[in-house]
Amino acid sequence: MTPLEKIQSMKMPFAELKGVTFTEAGMDRVVAKMLVRPDLCTLRNTIHGGAIMALADSVGAAATVINLPTDAKGTTTIESKTNFIGGAKEGSTVIATATPVHRGRRTQVWQTRLETEDGKLVAVVTQTQMVL
Repeated sequence: MTPLEKIQSMKMPFAELKGVTFTEAGMDRVVAKMLVRPDLCTLRNTIHGGAIMALADSVGAAATVINLPTDAKGTTTIESKTNFIGGAKEGSTVIATATPVHRGRRTQVWQTRLETEDGKLVAVVTQTQMVL
C-alpha cells in the first residue's frame, strides 16, 4: 500500500466533514486540498481561521501517521502555531503542503504551508505530534 493509499484508507471523520482531499503523500511531503465552502467562512466570504488550522492539523497528522515507528499505536497533536498571512475567498481551493521539520521516536514536527490554487500564501502552520 502506498502512503497516499494508506492516508485515503484512514477514517478521518472531521477531515471528511471539512471536505479535505489528500492528493499526494510520501514520507517527506503530504498534500491535500479543501474547497472554501460558505460554512467554512467568516465575514466577507473569507475562510475562517479555525478552518485553516483544522486543515493543517489533518494534513500534519496524516503525515505523521505514515512516518510512525512500527511499534507506535498512533499520534496526537500536542502543539500547533499558525501564522495567518492572507485570506482565501469562498469558492477558491486551499492547498496544504506538509513537510517534516523533525521526525523522532517520541515527537514529530511538521510545517504546513497553505496556499490558494493560484499560489497566494494563506498561512504557515507548525505543529508537534506526539507519537503514542
